[in-house]
Amino acid sequence: MNKNYSLSGLNQIAKDVIEKSKSKKILFYGNMGVGKTTLIKEICKELGVKDVISSPTFSLVNEYRTQNNDIVYHFDFYRIDNEEEAYDIGIEDYFDSNAWCFIEWPENIQNLLPLKSTEIYLEQVSNDHRNIQLKSFL
Repeated sequence: MNKNYSLSGLNQIAKDVIEKSKSKKILFYGNMGVGKTTLIKEICKELGVKDVISSPTFSLVNEYRTQNNDIVYHFDFYRIDNEEEAYDIGIEDYFDSNAWCFIEWPENIQNLLPLKSTEIYLEQVSNDHRNIQLKSFL
């Protein structure tokens, strides 16, 4: 999937990501401020998350529950100093679970990423338009 979208069409993009992802482990790539967290919030909304969704920049991981009591993990590895910090939070257990895992700044834990994943690349085209590219690896 490769699409250009406006922020007003974000809900449809979130639905497309859920539908087209072949893995529940989704890696979000893009520059600061491109909208990774905003897209994750919308995907969580589409999955039925009932919790308040925020960036886990300092905690590294947030856990959310859907209306069906499914678990969604949201990671932000922007501030991580080394991959050992990801080991310390038990990253392997999260990745081995059947839960959705949304990972911002995956390039900072490159050697720990699940092999079966979906990569999303976001690029800002203008103030209210983004380009999204989705690649699945199974």
